[in-house]
Amino acid sequence: QVQLVESGGGLVQAGGSLRLSCAASGRTFDNYRMGWFRQAPGKDREFVAVLSWSGGRKYYADSVKGRFTISRDNAKNTVYLQMNSLKPEDTAVYYCAARIEDSGSYYYSWRYNFWGQGTQVTVSS
Repeated sequence: QVQLVESGGGLVQAGGSLRLSCAASGRTFDNYRMGWFRQAPGKDREFVAVLSWSGGRKYYADSVKGRFTISRDNAKNTVYLQMNSLKPEDTAVYYCAARIEDSGSYYYSWRYNFWGQGTQVTVSS
C-alpha cells in the first residue's frame, strides 16, 4: 500500500502562486508514476500533470501548460506541483495519485491505484 497526503492548498488571488506537496509513505517510492488531478464542483475529476518515476517524462494538461510545474524528490518521497499565474478557473480540490509505472495511459484517473485525500485550492478574481 501507498499512502498519499497532500498539503499546500489555500486561498490566493488571481495571478498568485501556490506549491502543493504530496508526501508518500507505506512502501518504496521507486517505480511509481505520480500524477495530479483536480475536481471542481459539479465537474468530473480531470488530469493536471504527471511525472514518471525517474522524473524524465512530464506531461501537462493544456490548460495548465506553461504555468504549472510537477517535480519529485525521491529521497523525501514527495512530489510537488508548483502553480503560478493562477486563474479563478483553477479553483478545485487537487488530488495526488500514484500507480506503478507502465506503458499505459497516464491521462485517466481510473488507472491510478492510490489517492490522497485532496487539498482545496481557491483562486479569487
